[in-house]
This record gives sequence, C-alpha cells and structure tokens, in this order.
Amino acid sequence: MASALTAVDSEETVGFFARLGLAFGLFFKVLFDSATAARAAVTLSNNESPTLPSEPTPKPTKPTPGPAQETAALQLLAALQREGRFIDFVKEDVQSLTDDEVGGAARLVHEGCKKVVSTWFQIEPVWPGEDGTSVTLEEGFDARRIQLTGNVSGQPPFTGSLVHHGWSVSNTTLPKLNAGSDTSVLAPAEVEL
Repeated sequence: MASALTAVDSEETVGFFARLGLAFGLFFKVLFDSATAARAAVTLSNNESPTLPSEPTPKPTKPTPGPAQETAALQLLAALQREGRFIDFVKEDVQSLTDDEVGGAARLVHEGCKKVVSTWFQIEPVWPGEDGTSVTLEEGFDARRIQLTGNVSGQPPFTGSLVHHGWSVSNTTLPKLNAGSDTSVLAPAEVEL
C-alpha cells in the first residue's frame, strides 16, 4: 500500500492492481480509523485529491540509556573499583583459591563497596519489619514494590511471611565530573617507578 500511496502523492498514473490494493487498504483504514474516515469525507465532499495521514512514528517501548545514564553508571563502577577493588574481585578466578583467601578478599571488597554505596545512595527497606514476620497485603498493593512468591491464587487480601524486606533508593548523590574526564577509564593503569 505504501508504494501506491507514494504514486498518488506524486500524481503519477497508478496501475489497476496498485489501485485495487490501495482501495482495499483504504477501505479498512476508513472503516477502523475515525480520523482517516473524517478526512476522506471532507476530501470527497470537496472533490480534492485524497491525501492520507502519515503513519505515526512508533514510540520506543523502553527508554534507551543516554549519555547521562551511561556516565552515572561508569562513575559508580569506577568508584566501586577505586574504593573496593570490585572489578578486580569479580574478574579474578576464585576457583583455585581457598575459602579463607576468598573470604579475606571479600571482606576488603565489602568494606570499600559499602563506603561507596552509603556515600552515594540513601537506601531504605521497601517494607518495614524483620524478615519472617507476618504480612497482610490489601487490595491495591504496589506490585512493583512487592513481589509475591509461593502459591499465589485468588484475590487480595493476601497473608504471608516476609522473606526479604527489599530495598529502595530515596536519594542519590553523584559526584560532579571534572571537565575533560574520561568516564570510560574505570581505573587507570598503575606504573611504579
């Protein structure tokens, strides 16, 4: 149908089969789209050349990360590396290490990463209370903040046991970037002289 529309727009002669396809497509477009039907009625009553609305531009289904999001993610990764040697730890092959060696390294990584997270983010539990306590969820609970597990059936209210209280961020404080900084360098190479 798009090729037939192009031919109509440029006022070239349209062949029989192209007109047949166009008529078929326009029939359904007028039948199911009230805006197109209104424009067709006006066009036919004015005896003008028909012009169809352009196809709407599809909206993206999910946002694509922009430079600011990428920069923030790289800043966080660089800080976790700087304070806790996070990247070194996850890139290390720990299969050949003993549990004591992994545990000792994990303690240092934990300490540094905890410092970054507590400096940059204010993190709070999603649900107040201790794990294992009884919870009743009324109708209209926020399914984005509360995940139901186990044998889920029926309608709210639901009563269950809190397995994990969850986490949410209530405030973020990212450091300012210096002009000309390269956020793709998470940790510079170190050369001792």
